[in-house]
Formats: sequence, structure tokens, C-alpha cells
Amino acid sequence: MSVQVVSAAAPAKVPEVELKDLSPSEAEPQLGLSTAAVGAMAPPAGGGDPEAPAPAAERPPAPGPGSGPAAALSPAAGKVPQASAMKRSDPHHQHQRHRDGGEGLVSPDGTVTEAPRTVKKIQFADQKQEFNKRPTKIGRRSLSRSISQSSTDSYSSAASYTDSSDDETSPRDKQQKNSKGSSDFCVKNIKQAEFGRREIEIAEQEMPALMALRKRAQGEKPLAGAKIVGCTHITAQTAAQAGFPVFAWKGESEDDFWWCIDRCVNVEGWQPNMILDDGGDLTHWIYKKYPNMFKKIKGIVEESVTGVHRLYQLSKAGKLCVPAMNVNDSVTKQKFDNLYCCRESILDGLKRTTDMMFGGKQVVVCGYGEVGKGCCAALKAMGSIVYVTEIDPICALQAWSRSSALREQRLSEKLKFRIPVEIVTGDALSERTSNKNVVTREHLDRMKNSCIVCNMGHSNTEIDVASLRTPELTWERVRSQVDHVIWPDGKRIVLLAEGRLLNLSCSTVPTFVLSITATTQALALIELYNAPEGRYKQDVYLLPKKMDEYVASLHLPTFDAHLTELTDEQAKYLGLNKNGPFKPNYYR
Repeated sequence: MSVQVVSAAAPAKVPEVELKDLSPSEAEPQLGLSTAAVGAMAPPAGGGDPEAPAPAAERPPAPGPGSGPAAALSPAAGKVPQASAMKRSDPHHQHQRHRDGGEGLVSPDGTVTEAPRTVKKIQFADQKQEFNKRPTKIGRRSLSRSISQSSTDSYSSAASYTDSSDDETSPRDKQQKNSKGSSDFCVKNIKQAEFGRREIEIAEQEMPALMALRKRAQGEKPLAGAKIVGCTHITAQTAAQAGFPVFAWKGESEDDFWWCIDRCVNVEGWQPNMILDDGGDLTHWIYKKYPNMFKKIKGIVEESVTGVHRLYQLSKAGKLCVPAMNVNDSVTKQKFDNLYCCRESILDGLKRTTDMMFGGKQVVVCGYGEVGKGCCAALKAMGSIVYVTEIDPICALQAWSRSSALREQRLSEKLKFRIPVEIVTGDALSERTSNKNVVTREHLDRMKNSCIVCNMGHSNTEIDVASLRTPELTWERVRSQVDHVIWPDGKRIVLLAEGRLLNLSCSTVPTFVLSITATTQALALIELYNAPEGRYKQDVYLLPKKMDEYVASLHLPTFDAHLTELTDEQAKYLGLNKNGPFKPNYYR
């Protein structure tokens, strides 16, 4: 079995620092901030990279006491000579600190003389970057992109700022080899492979089902002969096992993203026969550039709302030429990844980016699908007052019924009188399809000052960020993944991750939940690859319910849980097999 995986991220630029001597009376040093962007993809099979590092090794360190703008400065640049470091010729002299913070020398007769000092002023070359400025480096610039391209006409944001980094060289321009001498990969720093392996080992402890499936597959080898090309979010949880080429790095530009995909597909002597996709980008690229490849591809496994939506569009148009498995709508994916993963990760993302307190805040959640339910549960538990907008009467009724703290209404009505809304999070309008322009420019214009806007839907189109890229609005980068968008009257909103998926851009997601999703994807690949001729037509299929239940059963031992078995009489009464499946295929 050979696998190719793709993912993405972008190199950062260190601001130029100019030191000027100033007298003590001149202004205090001024500090500026730079920014970063995130994207994700995967690569082709072949020679492989047995030490391909997990992207966790590429992640910037979590904010801590040493982080922030000052931490980006070298010790030398931030060093200020102190009077206390001067030699004292008179042993009777002693130091005395002035009330204004300076130091002085006190003579035996009580006379205080201020010690001479030199102050360095730190200036960044471009302390304030205007909206319409763009990086001067042509081609592979450090531009942010959506985690997954949501549609062919989606807006790909191009920020004119990057995070600080000691290495501005694009991974595409580096000549790297792993310990086996192979260069069939492209990551930011192959020297981090050992660290990445440790990250993967930690993740494996929280992925019991995937590890159980891998152990079983070592004997049965259900994917022997499979050549899988994949495009997904590359993290320690999704990292390929050593031996597979990976093309991914944090901060990929739009051009980098598609280059990585093409590098995985367009390789001499390489013909994939299975596609593992997340968002439909890889499938779209092959259809667009290499349609003849589908003659040897046996199936597609897709796990995202957006990607599934694309597959159904292809099927409806009669353009889907291979069977596809819709993993997104499996029960384990919906009830765990969409619901519980978002319930835990939304607070993590908001805390890391805004340091806010949730108690008493008014929150609008657009959509009460599985993602919306998870977000509402987390925010309500923290003491927030939660409002829900919906188009589906069933979901709206659920929102009303769950708690009096959930109030279903139109977003435009919530903003009608500029009621203080602290957070607006755009979720997919239902659990089945993502949408575009859920939060429009009109909504954004009517929001109160300092409203926080973020997206928990899969794509980057729920919030109309493109409408904010206009000359009359000023963008100010506050920190990585946090922008202030400022109106002419001074009102500003806080936009997180430029409208991309909050939890993947600004936080982490529970490893245990990813174990469920990854196991489901693996079973779907095995099913399509080994299916006899004619079982699956050129259409989109749901994962068989028996496999859905098998994924759940593999995780139960973690909690020392044991299932009750039906008696023969009970099974006959219910019309079920004692071993399942216990739910019909239409059950959600």
C-alpha cells in the first residue's frame, strides 16, 4: 500500500529593526506586530519520507510569558544599558532609584546625581501596513488561505502580513533529504522529524480504534496494492506513517497549496487508485487537470460537508465517474466530530485569540445543526446568553426546546437596535450543507463596536469577508489569526482567522474525536477498494451502518464499557440481528 498526502502553511517574515540612539527625554520604544496564516493539504506516493514530521512540529509555540511582540526581538536588540552596570569609583557612593524609575548616584553628603544612560529606540520598517499594500515577493508569498477551498468561486484571503520567522526561504526552494536519502517530500524542516514522531506517539494514545484497526490490518492487509492520494488537514493525529511522502507546511500560500496537490498527483510512474479527500480540493484538481486518471481510480472517500456537497453536484450533473463514500453523514462523524469536537474546541479557539470571559456575553450562533448544537452547549455552559438563527423549523424548534437561554430569531432582528452582541459565529445552516454569506456586509455594518466574529462552518464563505476588503475599511493585525476591521467612524469588529474555520486555525481539536473520524475514513477506503465489481455504481453512498457501529464499538473499551446483548427472543421481536446493525440506514 502506498499513500500520498497533501497539506499547507506559510513562511513568516521577520520585521526589519532599526536602532537609533535617543536621549532619555525622547519617546518610549514603539513595538509593532506581524501576522501569520494557515492552510492545509497533502502529497504523492513513491520513494516516501520515512521520517516525515508531524505538522505539530511546525506549529508555533503556544503563547506564554515569553511570547508577544517583545519576544520576537533578539536579546541584543532589546538590551538597554543600565546605570547600575556602571563602575563605581567611590565605594561610599550608593544607588538610589528615582521616583520616575531612573537611577542616581548618592554621595555621602546626600547630593543625588542622575547617572548617565543611553536609550535605544526600536523602530520597525513598516510599523503600519495599509490594506492595499501587498508583499513585494512575487510567486510563493506568505498568503493565508482557507483550510479547505470551499467552492470554485470562494474568496481566498491574501493578508499582507506574516508571522515572525528566522527562515524566509520557502520549503519549495529548499533541498532536504531524510535519513534514507530520499527527497520525495516537502516540509518546512525535516530536522524536526524526530520531534514530530514523538507528537504522533502521544496522539496514538488517544486514538484506540485507529490503533486497533492498524493492528488488525497488519495481518489481513486489506489495502494491499492500494495507491492512495489524499488531501487533508495534516496534524499529529492525521500524520501518515513513516514511509509516505508528505507535502505540507504551516502557512502555505494559495499557490503553494495547489503546487502541493499537483506534486502528489503529477508524478512520473505514479497512478493513484483511491482518493481520500477533505473539502473536495483534490478531487476537483484531478477532474480539472488529469481527468484520465479516473479510469484507474476505484473510489473517493470524502469527509467534509463542503466536499460531499461537491460530490452530490457532480453526481446530479452526471459527471461523477467513480463511486464515492460520504463519510461526513455517518452517525459517528455527525454525532462526535461535528457535535462534541466543536463543543470543546470553540472555547479553546476563542480563549486563545481573545482572552475573553464568556459569562454574561450575548452570543449569536447562526445555524443549529450538529456543529451549532455543540457550540451553543459550550457557550451556554460558560454563562453566555445564546441566540440562534435558523432556516429549518425542526432545528429552530429544537433550539427553543433545549433551554430558555437559547432564543431563536433572525440575525437581522438581533442587530436591528444594535443590541450588544459579543460574538457572532457562522455555522453551516444545517448539518448537511455549508452555505455562503450567512453573515453579510449589512450585518457587519450594523454590529456594535468590538463585536467578535468567527466561523465554525467548514468553508470560508459563511462570513462575507470579501466585502470587507474595501479601501474605506482599515485592517489592523492584532496578533496571529486576530484582525481588527475598522470602519471610518472608528467602530471596529474583531475578526478571527479571516473567516476560516476557528478550531483548526486558532486551537486544537480533541484527539479522541479524530480517532473516530480517521477510523471511519479507513474503513470506507477498505470497503470501496475491496468491493466486488458492480456493488457500487457511479454515485455517492453512505457508509454502511454496520461499519458505523463497528467504529463506535472499537472506542468503548477505552471507558471500560460493555454492551448488553439481545436475547434470541428480543432480537426476533425487534427484527434485528443480535450483532447489529441496530439502526436503519436512514437513521441520523
